[in-house]
Amino acid sequence: MSDIIILPGIGGSGETHWQTHWQRENPDMRRFQPADWDRPDLKDWIAALDRAVSAADQPPLLVAHSLACLLVAHWQKASTQPVAGAFLVSVPDPASDAFPADASGFAKVPEDRFRFPSLVVASVNDPFGSIGYQRTRAAQWGSDIVEAGPLGHVNGKSGLGDWPAGQTLLQTFARETAHRKAHAACCQ
Repeated sequence: MSDIIILPGIGGSGETHWQTHWQRENPDMRRFQPADWDRPDLKDWIAALDRAVSAADQPPLLVAHSLACLLVAHWQKASTQPVAGAFLVSVPDPASDAFPADASGFAKVPEDRFRFPSLVVASVNDPFGSIGYQRTRAAQWGSDIVEAGPLGHVNGKSGLGDWPAGQTLLQTFARETAHRKAHAACCQ
């Protein structure tokens, strides 16, 4: 699997979050480091993601949760650095009453098709983004989508632990992304 960059949302994905579990279990995963996890600044988060991608030995796979999904949409327009793909879990809706005011800088979400493969993993009862909203974003971004059932916001409060089903989705996505890349390289 490629280098993997963990992109938490607001708060940095605490100890019970699946991203934290995955990072502890896999030394190839590292977390990007913005200046402030609790008061996100879009420019700072874009710069932090750019630094993390620059430090990778090969185009990394981005594993984003919540607000970081919107970060990926903004970053991919601002940067030309290559990534293997983006695994996007729980895309939040900035028009939702649950969307944090501190994240208002992320609210004008780019609708452009991503320049790399992506997969949206959506919970059907996510309080931060309806399934309809997540379907719309997936279609705009050119992302595949998996509707993972009723998992809430797919965070530490969801009680998923290391979320084995999510790990399987990530491994499948990484394999398919590598296969697409190899096919494109050999058949151009």
